[in-house]
Formats: sequence, C-alpha cells, structure tokens
Amino acid sequence: MKKLQNIVVLGSGESGVGAALLAKRLGMTVFVSDKGRIPDLFKEELLRADIAFEEGQHDLVRIQAADAVVKSPGIPNALPMIQALRAAGTPVWGEVEFAWRFAGPCRVAAVTGSNGKTTTTTLLHHLLEQSGIPARAGGNVGYAFARLIEQDLAEGRQHDVTRVFVLEISSFQLEDTEAFRPDISLLLNITPDHLDRYDYQLEKYAAAKFRIVQQQQAGDLFLYNADNPATVNFLQTHPINNPEARGLNQPAATTGMLQTGGHTFDLTRSALRGPHNAFNALFALEAALALGANPDALQKGLTTYTPPAHRMEPVGYINGVEYINDSKATNVDAVFYALSAMQKPVIWIVGGQDKGNDYSQILPLVAEKVRALVCLGIDNAPLFKAFESLHKPMVQVRSAQDAVVQSALLAQSGDVVLLSPACASFDLFTNYMERGDLFRQAVLDTIASTDKPTPHVIR
Repeated sequence: MKKLQNIVVLGSGESGVGAALLAKRLGMTVFVSDKGRIPDLFKEELLRADIAFEEGQHDLVRIQAADAVVKSPGIPNALPMIQALRAAGTPVWGEVEFAWRFAGPCRVAAVTGSNGKTTTTTLLHHLLEQSGIPARAGGNVGYAFARLIEQDLAEGRQHDVTRVFVLEISSFQLEDTEAFRPDISLLLNITPDHLDRYDYQLEKYAAAKFRIVQQQQAGDLFLYNADNPATVNFLQTHPINNPEARGLNQPAATTGMLQTGGHTFDLTRSALRGPHNAFNALFALEAALALGANPDALQKGLTTYTPPAHRMEPVGYINGVEYINDSKATNVDAVFYALSAMQKPVIWIVGGQDKGNDYSQILPLVAEKVRALVCLGIDNAPLFKAFESLHKPMVQVRSAQDAVVQSALLAQSGDVVLLSPACASFDLFTNYMERGDLFRQAVLDTIASTDKPTPHVIR
C-alpha cells in the first residue's frame, strides 16, 4: 500500500478526533467530515490542532480523494458511501485499526462482550497498575486508542516495549479491524444486543465479536466464557487454531473466593457485587497474571478497586432504602445479572427506548426479586404487556427525579431501589450517562427532601 498522506476521518466523536490528532501528529493531511453537528469540545480541539473539518454535510469529492478513510464505529458498513469507497479500492478502517498500525512496540489486552466490558477493562487496568506494570486504559471507554498513541508519540514513549494498553472494544469497532492483533483477547459473553445492526441474526453479531481473535497467533492468549451458549456454539463451527484458547467457567457464587493460576483471591472485601462481577474479576485476574502481575498486588487491587459510574454504583440511602445506579444496563441480559445480585426486595426502575426486548427470560427473576416497577420512559406499553401478569405495582414517570420520588414512596426500609433500565436512554436522555447522573443527583436531592407526593400506582 502506498504511503498515507491524505486522510479523511468520518465522524467527530472521541474516536474520530483521536484518529485525526494521531494522523496530524504523523504528518498527514487530515480532514474531518461529520454529517451531523460537531460537539463544541471536539470542535475546539480540531481548531487548536489546525485540522480542517466540515459539519452538516459530506464533501464526497474530498472524501473520495483520500488515501485512506477512518470512520466512526457508529457508521454502518452497509452505507452506500462506505461501499463505494471500498469498491474504488480506498482503505476504510476503524479508529482502532488505524491506531494499531502506528502503535509501535507494545502489548495489548482487548476486552469485548455484550456485558461487563467496562468493568473488566477498568479492573484489569487497575490490577496492572497495582502490580507496577505501566498500563493505560481506553478504546470504547475513556480515551480512544488513537489518542493514547498520539500522546505517546508526543511524549517520546513510542519505543517503550513495556507499554500495555487495556482496550474495551465494541462489536462496531471490531467490524473495521484487519491487522489488529491483541496479545490477549477477552470475550466475556455474547447475548442479543444491537441485533438491528446484524439483520437480527445472533450469528452475525457473534462473528463481529470473534473478529477480536482473527489476527492472533501462537503465543497469544484468547480467554472466553465457556458457560455462554452463543460463544460455545460459535466455537464449534469456527474453531480457534492460532492463539491459546482458554475457556473460563463461572466461579462459585457462595464462597467469595476466586481460584486461578494456582492462586486464591478473596473478593469478600471488594466493591464488586454479584456473580457476574466475580466472573469479570476472574477474566481480569487471568489476563493480569498472563501479563506478569504479582499475585499479592492483585489481591490489593481487588480490594482497592472502585467500579465505574453507572454500573451497579451505590449512590446512597433514604430512610433505610439503598439506591443503586446501574444505568449502563441497556439490555435484558445486563438486568438479569443486576437482579441476580440483589439480596433485598427491589423497587426496579426500568424502561426507555425499547430494542425489541424479550423480557420472558427474566420474568421468574422479577417475580422473585421485585416488589414494584417504576417505568421510566415515553412508551411503557411493552413493559406493561411483559409484566402485568405478575400483578405488581407499576408506576409511570418521565424524569429521573420523579422516578426517585415515586420509588421512595413505594419502598420500605430494607429495600433497594435499582435503576437498571434494560433499554436505551435516547427517548428521554442524551445517553445512559446523563440518565445515571440525573438519577444520582435526584437521590442526593431527595435525601435532603421531606416532600411526600402521592404515588401514581397502576395495577
């Protein structure tokens, strides 16, 4: 392939701006094109870096003249513009692929899965740091991989072979990888999610996830969930021949102890809650040991780790009722894990932009664990249809503040109010983070409030 001089970046989010900054650092001519509006924060970055951009349109002539195009993971490959570029022989990469090609010597641990990616990524990063291994976390969480590489180039660290990048990688990002080769890949699980992108076929979604191992070689490591049917079924028809493939089984939920690599680790003093987080911890420990981490330091890391916001995040107590922010739970499988971790009666805040959810798989769990449902969304009809047979109180609300107020009225001392929506947030909120932030603030405000409005209960 000819030397890259003229790069076009499609999309102006964190991944797009990260790719643009890296291309600029490498001496390339860069143009950023976004059919929507470029957020002010990213626009200011582009201006400071003297990177040309457009918003509200795509200059097809300029895009077609590029030596290579780096596209946002949110842009589907089925888009006619993308297909036309590839048909013309123009390389079209994702930001992860672009960053990998200029990363230099380093080690990469890449984490993917339908649920648990961010917790496992941030935990593995924390464990490595506790063990004195220089590591940086990014990808689909925090800074883009390309931005991390650009920072290393700016600081002269590109030749440091001890560098470890712990990357959260989504299926959308994996679609656009070609040469990307992690030293360790972690596939936590595959459950129905984003199926509208994959013709509503789980097999196609699984194939995107398994691209994480496509370039791995002998000496690399592939960790996968040996208890996950979709993962095991895919492996039966697509066996892994190059890296060492190591299947992990769900640890016993009762002991609070994890055994791996000849070592025993105590989770009882950790902030990680529920059997799903024990499994996330097992993946992180296996990867950390493979990267040379010290077992004693790993135990300290488990004890000192703080889970990221919006993922089973304890918020506070109101009148003896615990409030937990699990706003990142945007599919039914994530809610299954959250409810399974609950040891108290639950007031469940659920709802949002439904993705065609099949709630039947959690119906018995809701019957067992949930005292009442607070439906937070514009269209709650799917929720009423799914759960009305349980004859539990159901409340409709349109704001995070009202959800907290109504939950407080429905709850009894010793209960837990759990925001675990099972749905996307885009009907009422910008994203799951805004939903979780508003929920957290509403809890903190309610702690100081004595108002007692009447609940709007529907049977």
